Amino acid sequence: MKGFIQGLARGRPVLVAGGILLTSVVAWSLALAGAWFTWDVTMRLPGRDAISGIGDMAQATTIFDRRGEPIFTIFKEQRIEFPVEKLAPILKQAVVAIEDQRFYEHRGVDVVRVAGAMLANLQSGRRSQGGSTITQQLARQSFLTRDKTYRRKLKEVLLAAQIEHSFTKDEILGLYLNKVYFGDGFHGIEAAARGYFGKSASEVSLDEAAMLAGLIQSPSNYMPTEHPQRALARRGTVLAAMRSSGVIDDAAFAAAKDAPLVLRNGLQRDEDFGLYYKEQVRRELVDRFGWDRVSQGGLRVFAAIDADVQREVERSIEQELARIEARRGFPHATRAALGPPARDQAPDYLQASAVVIDPTSGQVLALAGGRDFKESRFNRAFQARRQPGSAFKPIVYAQAMEEGLSPATVLTGLDDAILTPDGTWMPEDEHSSATSMTLRTALRTSSNRAAVKLIRDVGIERTIELVKRMRLGDLPAVPSIALGAGEVTLASLTSAYAAFANGGFVRSPVLVMRVEDADGQVLFQDEGAPQRAISETTSFLVASMLADVINSGTGYRARASGFVLPAGGKTGTTNDYHDVWFVGFTPHVVTGVWIGFDQPRPIMPNGYAGDVAVPLWAAIMKRATAAARPEWVPRPEGLVAIEVCRLSGKRPNEGCAHVEVADDEGNVTVRSMVYTEYFARGKQPEEICPLHDGTSFFEKLAGGFGNDGAPPVVAREAGLPTVLMPPLPVDVAPPAEAPARVEPVAEPSAEAPKKRGFWSKVFGRGKDDDKKKPPQKPPE
Repeated sequence: MKGFIQGLARGRPVLVAGGILLTSVVAWSLALAGAWFTWDVTMRLPGRDAISGIGDMAQATTIFDRRGEPIFTIFKEQRIEFPVEKLAPILKQAVVAIEDQRFYEHRGVDVVRVAGAMLANLQSGRRSQGGSTITQQLARQSFLTRDKTYRRKLKEVLLAAQIEHSFTKDEILGLYLNKVYFGDGFHGIEAAARGYFGKSASEVSLDEAAMLAGLIQSPSNYMPTEHPQRALARRGTVLAAMRSSGVIDDAAFAAAKDAPLVLRNGLQRDEDFGLYYKEQVRRELVDRFGWDRVSQGGLRVFAAIDADVQREVERSIEQELARIEARRGFPHATRAALGPPARDQAPDYLQASAVVIDPTSGQVLALAGGRDFKESRFNRAFQARRQPGSAFKPIVYAQAMEEGLSPATVLTGLDDAILTPDGTWMPEDEHSSATSMTLRTALRTSSNRAAVKLIRDVGIERTIELVKRMRLGDLPAVPSIALGAGEVTLASLTSAYAAFANGGFVRSPVLVMRVEDADGQVLFQDEGAPQRAISETTSFLVASMLADVINSGTGYRARASGFVLPAGGKTGTTNDYHDVWFVGFTPHVVTGVWIGFDQPRPIMPNGYAGDVAVPLWAAIMKRATAAARPEWVPRPEGLVAIEVCRLSGKRPNEGCAHVEVADDEGNVTVRSMVYTEYFARGKQPEEICPLHDGTSFFEKLAGGFGNDGAPPVVAREAGLPTVLMPPLPVDVAPPAEAPARVEPVAEPSAEAPKKRGFWSKVFGRGKDDDKKKPPQKPPE
């Protein structure tokens, strides 16, 4: 042979050299390929830290209501991690019997099973069987793809060896069962047991355990919810494997095989309410923790939502808006007529939003951002900025109280035009034509001229400072801001009104009270401190004026709708009736509602807030305060209550108790202008009313013959109340801090007797003077 090669070299030297070179290239190529393959398989494997973290799996975040009941979930994979030691033993036996019968004997790779699978594949001519153990499947699910290649298989074997070295057999089985997918959106054995059978994985029966174990091979083919017959056949296969391995006997096999399939989804929560609330919580969680942790971290979120109030808010919105749409003169297509909007198209029907807040804590008890979250995810309570109209006026009046004015302060010169860069301006005012009125009357009647005059008197810049303390955002420093020219969100305005119920403190709305991780470690606790926006005295005085709005002003329909608790609030109607608002409060609940269209247009002719928004507010508040006692905000120290004249704001003269008042129909009655007003101590008036002099006996006598003196006061022009709230039920005691009538400010004689005759003028009122006229609707 040696001689042959030498001879060949002498005769064919080039051929020999080429062969040697080719052999070398092939050898080096094989060596490099082997080295690269070894590097690719070994060096790209997960490290020790990754192996030890194999138990870190995506878990659903659960949101609980204020009573601790789970109501929402946020998840990428619906999984409930469950300790292996609590698993039902029959369930572990079922999984091992069908997936890896020698699980407790091998060290990650079952050589016998691999050999059997290879033989079966050779006989069939294709890869019809696999020999992967539970450990190998865990490695593949955690770190590898499902590609059927020898490279992936070798990686799987190496990883299985590392996993076996790092964990006990029971730990491996627990990791596997918590990670594997069981179909129908259920990841992990506990979610599957609860999702299919409504019970924990520690409580399943033999037939249920076999059903769950059979799903692992191909969940989409064997899901009992989709393919019950296939699922039953697969269950029989698992039971047969269990019998052949000696786990169960023939009797148990027969009983389980014949057991009926009974499914009950214990995880399904029909999240048919509160979806705007859930979405707002999700946004806050993602901002704080990031989407990955929120969707996979198994957080436990404790929200402020009151599920009962939330349901009532959504029911009331749909009911009241349907009533509005059914009114004669409603000029738009109704929601029922329009039907669901096309995908990615905003709905074109009438919308509403509402926020219910605990004024003390700032916790949001309920939230609705629209009529239907599934048709429009836009949150009109937190995201939409609209002009609030007259609902902004209490902020101006609060600044006036801060400047030392009182509810009895008289604004004069209401007909004086305002100079602006564009010329003179006089705001429209349909509520009263009086040239002067007290602040209480001005707010109750929602006088536009008075609001603009007041903001000019107290200072626009000072009012803007209060706006910022109230957390209403950046608003324009112009006179028309007094009429709601700036844009605010419903949530921020409702939170601002909380200052009138909470002694002058405001805080941002709180939806999330506490967040824990899956182990119960507190990650977030709401500890936001309230900020003082106005003094306690100002808070009480404005609250008392806003009580008049509900009792005998533009919000009187709250009483007509059956809401009887002491409360204050303010309507708001924007130009051309595009937006209507009502924000009102009791000492323990503040609620704001808004109604309008996403693309602003008139809701309906004469669509004032008092008619459109107030009934919705009343419906919500009746449920939100169902268990509340009739309390009013406590009167702070340093306030005094004295009687004053309603028209002059001064101490009453004798004539203030007997003033002739003409209604819209020209009927003249005698009414008392005396009522009880609150003042900061030292700010109460000392002057006597100059409008109504004391009347001597001879003046009374002369009046009986037609010398009545000054002409009657026109009720509407003077802004006098025409509707009073009803008294409390006889079995309910009024609050200690409030007058005997539910309204915080006493109204001794608002429903007037008829005009007195001669002898009644001389000697006093007759017995027929107590007859009442039916209440009239106050000016809007």
